[in-house]
Amino acid sequence: MSRLGYDRFGAVGNDAGSMISPEVGRLAPERVVGVHVTQVYSFPSGDPAEFAGLSEEEQAGLAVLDWFWKEKGAFNVLQSQQPQTLAHALADSPAGLVGWLTQLFDEDLDDDFVLANAAVHWLTGTAGSALRLYWENARMEQPKEPTTVPLALAMAEGDFKSIRRFADRDHSRIVSWRTLPAPARGHYTAHTATEPLTSDIVAFFTGMAG
Repeated sequence: MSRLGYDRFGAVGNDAGSMISPEVGRLAPERVVGVHVTQVYSFPSGDPAEFAGLSEEEQAGLAVLDWFWKEKGAFNVLQSQQPQTLAHALADSPAGLVGWLTQLFDEDLDDDFVLANAAVHWLTGTAGSALRLYWENARMEQPKEPTTVPLALAMAEGDFKSIRRFADRDHSRIVSWRTLPAPARGHYTAHTATEPLTSDIVAFFTGMAG
């Protein structure tokens, strides 16, 4: 951002971007005006006391996470442990690449989105390097202090459920915490619910500028 001539800026993210954007704020808190994400990946630390008094909504959120890990988590394990093994296969077969990518796509995504996503990986030859994010993330040193820049969450039904009590532990200035209105749903709201998400982003950063 410095090379582009910006002294102050914000960060917006979904999925991996929801992990990266808060870290941008952590690295440059004096320059990042705010961070807007669609998930807050804050999980239980393992301390049994953290589960005391969980609301029904929070328990349901943990149940979704538990289901996802048990039923859909194989991709994460493989990509975080042996990404190079899979990289050779994905670089060799476009059909295999599409099959691997679509295991996590929402069922209501249109064909153009699916094909565009696969094409970016295939035509640039970056399917293998994209996997490395999981290998690196599994070995990343966890931050010891919470983030300090303003943070906004705009999650959607049908996606990972962020839990506020864990988020407050990891982020000290959460200023907006909301679920996008219907019909926004799923993991890819930037594509499927562009207007509600962008309106939330604009409102957040307008408030920060004010």
